[in-house]
Amino acid sequence: MLGKRRRDSGDGSRPLVAFLVLFIEYSHFRYLLGSDANMAERGQLSFPAKRICSRPGYGSGCRPGQLVGGTGLGNGAFCAGSAAAVAAAAAAALGRLPFGKTQSPETLLDIAARKVAEKWPFQRVEERFERIPEPVQRRIVYWSFPRSEREICMYSSFNTGAEDYTAVPRGGTAGTVPSAGADTAATDENLLPFRRGIALLDGGCVDNVLQVGFHLSGTVTEPAMQSEPETVCNVAISFDRCKITSVTCSCGNKDIFYCAHVVALSLYRIRKPDQVKLHLPISETLFQMNRDQLQKIAQYLITVHHTEVLPTAQKLADEILSKNSEINQIHGAPDPTAGASIDDENCWHLDEEQVQQQVKLFLSQGGYHGSGKQLNLLFAKVREMLKMRDSNGARMLTLITEQFMDDSRLLLWRQQGTAMTDKYRQLWDELGGLWMCIVLNPHCKSEQKAGWLKQLKKWNSVDVCPWEDGNHGSEITNLTNALPQGANADQDSSNKPHRTVFTRAIEACDLHWQDSHLQHIIISDLYTNYCYHDDTENSLFDSHGWPLWHEHVPTACARVDALRSHGYPQEALRLAIAIVNTLRRQQQKQLEMFRAQKKELLHKGVTSITNLEGWVGHPLDPIGTLFSSLMEACRVDDDSFHGFSDRESTEQCKSLEYHHLPAHRFLEEGESYLMLAVEVALIGLGQQRIMPDGLYAQEKVCRNEEQLISKLQEIEVDDSLVKIFRKQAVFLLEAGPYSGLGEVIHRESVPMHTFAKYLFTSLLPHDAELAYKTALRAMWLLVLESVAPSGDVSHPYHIASVVPNRYPHWFTLSHIESQQCELASTMLTAAKGDVRRLETVLESIQKNIHSSSHIFKLAQDAFKIATLMDSLPDITLLKVSLELGLQVMRMTLSTLNWRRREMVRWLVTCATEIGVYALDSIMQNWFTLFTPTEATSIVATTVMSNSTIVRLHLDCHQQEKLASSARTLALQCAMKDPQNCALSALTLCEKDHIAFETAYQIVLDAATTSMSYSQLFTIARYMEHRGYPMRAYKLATLAMMHLNLSYNQDTHPAINDVLWACALSHSLGKNELAAIIPLIVKSVKCATVLSDVLRRCTLTTPGMVGLHGGRRNSGKLMSLDKAPLRQLLDATIGAYINTTHSRLTHISPRHYSEFIEFLSKARETFLMAHDGHIQFTQFIDNLKQIYKGKKKLMMLVRERFG
Repeated sequence: MLGKRRRDSGDGSRPLVAFLVLFIEYSHFRYLLGSDANMAERGQLSFPAKRICSRPGYGSGCRPGQLVGGTGLGNGAFCAGSAAAVAAAAAAALGRLPFGKTQSPETLLDIAARKVAEKWPFQRVEERFERIPEPVQRRIVYWSFPRSEREICMYSSFNTGAEDYTAVPRGGTAGTVPSAGADTAATDENLLPFRRGIALLDGGCVDNVLQVGFHLSGTVTEPAMQSEPETVCNVAISFDRCKITSVTCSCGNKDIFYCAHVVALSLYRIRKPDQVKLHLPISETLFQMNRDQLQKIAQYLITVHHTEVLPTAQKLADEILSKNSEINQIHGAPDPTAGASIDDENCWHLDEEQVQQQVKLFLSQGGYHGSGKQLNLLFAKVREMLKMRDSNGARMLTLITEQFMDDSRLLLWRQQGTAMTDKYRQLWDELGGLWMCIVLNPHCKSEQKAGWLKQLKKWNSVDVCPWEDGNHGSEITNLTNALPQGANADQDSSNKPHRTVFTRAIEACDLHWQDSHLQHIIISDLYTNYCYHDDTENSLFDSHGWPLWHEHVPTACARVDALRSHGYPQEALRLAIAIVNTLRRQQQKQLEMFRAQKKELLHKGVTSITNLEGWVGHPLDPIGTLFSSLMEACRVDDDSFHGFSDRESTEQCKSLEYHHLPAHRFLEEGESYLMLAVEVALIGLGQQRIMPDGLYAQEKVCRNEEQLISKLQEIEVDDSLVKIFRKQAVFLLEAGPYSGLGEVIHRESVPMHTFAKYLFTSLLPHDAELAYKTALRAMWLLVLESVAPSGDVSHPYHIASVVPNRYPHWFTLSHIESQQCELASTMLTAAKGDVRRLETVLESIQKNIHSSSHIFKLAQDAFKIATLMDSLPDITLLKVSLELGLQVMRMTLSTLNWRRREMVRWLVTCATEIGVYALDSIMQNWFTLFTPTEATSIVATTVMSNSTIVRLHLDCHQQEKLASSARTLALQCAMKDPQNCALSALTLCEKDHIAFETAYQIVLDAATTSMSYSQLFTIARYMEHRGYPMRAYKLATLAMMHLNLSYNQDTHPAINDVLWACALSHSLGKNELAAIIPLIVKSVKCATVLSDVLRRCTLTTPGMVGLHGGRRNSGKLMSLDKAPLRQLLDATIGAYINTTHSRLTHISPRHYSEFIEFLSKARETFLMAHDGHIQFTQFIDNLKQIYKGKKKLMMLVRERFG
């Protein structure tokens, strides 16, 4: 900015005063009277000003270019006081200010200077007028500093996402606080720069405040802390047209936001403007000085700051003294305090480098340390800027997007073929949604939109740009350009590449706001046509004469979101109501259409989907947008005003806002925004739609549905909302292919379980019949069912699992099945005590739920509900629980299930709770429910236990009946699976001789064919324990026939059984021992085992320790020279010889000592024979000869055995 000569001359001021008077009269009264003289440029909307807020000075709660509490889209709308009493009278005449409520008028100079300060760069003022009087300059400079604390807060703290501010009386505190889930530092309100700045201001820490032209400076003292001394920060702020354009502070703060010291100085200037010493730009002061004064100030300046400025001063002096220097070619000299030039962009200071660094840092943390929350807060800050109509919103989003596109993980994930994390994917969705809002700005200039389109296409063309539906690409047609208003609307989409997160924003660049019908909808609450009788599908008005808006629903809702995002809530609300009325009219038309074709459709079994895109889970979230817009309209209360002005002005503005809130006419009598919000949510949730392709898209459908239902659950259901629920439930049941709960459901349709559960719980207290009808209809899960025959769409066939190789894959099937289970559980709980309802719910569960684990969960839930401690058991619900348990048993009987034993035990518990007949029933039908092992080891054993008898208070007759059933079950199981059930059968039949004998005979029959030696040894030991030694001996001999122990199996688990069998035979007598020894010799080749058996047989006389005073013998020990011990001795010696040769084949030196000990044991066995010494000597000599190559080993053999 070049300083220019100016004079304070009365005559010279006339042109400027004349211009200022014309300017204020034109701009002020035009908006006051609602003139349409100044229409916006082509492609933008222009709306008349809503009201004038007159007050002394400028209320800080108002923003330049915006009405107090208003939402008009007109570029000329402003917040200003009356210039004179005639303006107040005019406002009163128009009903915009209560008549007689006049206020102290501002001077014409102040009004004009304020408007000039808001709109014109100071250079334009200088160029327009050769001489500007000093008082005029001073007022322009005075009014050029920002007067709203909202922007100061916005640039010095994160937004919570609630889009709310706290009204702050002068001297109070205000700001926004991160949500409860943010980091500790972020959640501490006192650490926010805005809050800290207010604290510094209130603490009197701001001093030396000086305004020189368009430059504000001062010092802010940071009080001493525990570990930090007091510091003084030098702060400098430049401003232009009520916006801070640059800030510097000696604190060295590096952050996206203004530091607390900048906040403190800014608020000081806003709140205490009269205490700030104001000077004209420094060039004006210098112009008033003579040569001596100029030289003196220059020399003093150099003296005070000689170390910093002396080299620069000398350099400038040299250039000025040089006639040909560049500095002498320019008229005048730059003045940092003289304001902005014409070419300077008028926007708030934003540290672009810090934005880039912060986003890069958050992305590098990969979702850790709360980085995802920080990025979401940045997105919320962009939305906050857009709502304030701050151009930095798009600028900041561009910086964020560039860092996202530079994320190195994008290329890595693409190369590896892996999907990005879910939270990161949601950040990309928010990014795309924000760009959609920006390009749909109703007031953006064509050159701005062209620049954004160019940038979006550049990002869109990058290979690693994420696809719209996650990692799964789909070729969806261009649905955004639903109206024929885009240049590319008719292009063939078949050749288009995958849709990216930016595709919809690119398509939205072709949309405009010039449609006259659309403009009338948005502008006016009175836009009706009661004489319009066009009842076609795309008619502009409904039967009430209310306007409709026919456009691709997500696109239309994107317009609503754009209006809301850019600070036009009333306009967004009007369009939202038109869209909802259109949807309701379409619903009625669809219902009439289906009723006319119902018989034909049901006969053919037609299940085509009528909606190409689902509205819930859609990238543009149309239903969520409509719901939020309508819900915001319901929350107009004392907290809805969020200014930062003094208390008096706040109350004044609030009263005006409430006074001018329009009562919307396009609602039914008694209908509210809340009812409309709930209805549109129900319409969207009940829409029949195909399950989208890809994991992320399917998860998004589930997530968005649950989020919307969660918001609905926060609303208290009253009588008016019950009417809405009834109306929508009836439509959903009767609307056929248009409804997700209709009679014609496509096999790939998104299930309605979660939604139906909400409908059920909401309707149940008011209309139970409708609630159950809706929930039962929603129980379908057709993707798990076989194709129903033609004309039988209401009773599809069941199959056990998902059809293999089905396209597309349902990645969220487990979650969907769990929601189906939750719906069923909710109905079971509600139906307690109602036999008819319980039977109906049970039938639905058995028909529609295909997961055994979920049915088991339902059975357990029903059991818990039926057996609550504070009431008697509900026998009907217990029977339902048992039926579900029986179904689980049948479903899992032939499959592997790790919870199977738990399921069996639970079923017995459930049957026990019901009574004897239930236990008897499951035992009689055991073969359809249990394996033989389960039936004997769990079911029958539990039924026969003392705890069951005590629990049921059984008499002798009942006990015997159960015992008889258990014995019958045991014998049947033993015959079917003797290996695993014989022992259990014997145990269960102990008290019944006939049954016991039958079980024993079953064991004998199976012993030679299907039973292993271990099973037979186990039963044999049981028989000995029960006092049947001969039966035990018989089973032991049968077991020995199946056994085979090789020479090296000296640790085999069957060794103990062999020794036990030998001991049993020995105790019974010589004959039994003589009979079993040949079996042992045949089955056992292990020398150590045989020697152990041999030693035990020679210790006592056979039969001397017989059980029950068994047969008595002569008392002589059995001779080793005679059978059967001679046979056992020879076999043992032979086993030692064979084992020795086998070991020497692969022996290593570290096993030499072990081998010598083995030979020592062998010698003991050899010596038991009468010629054993000779045999052992010959054996050793043979070893020495055969293995003489193993010199070290043979030396050890000689040392031990000679």
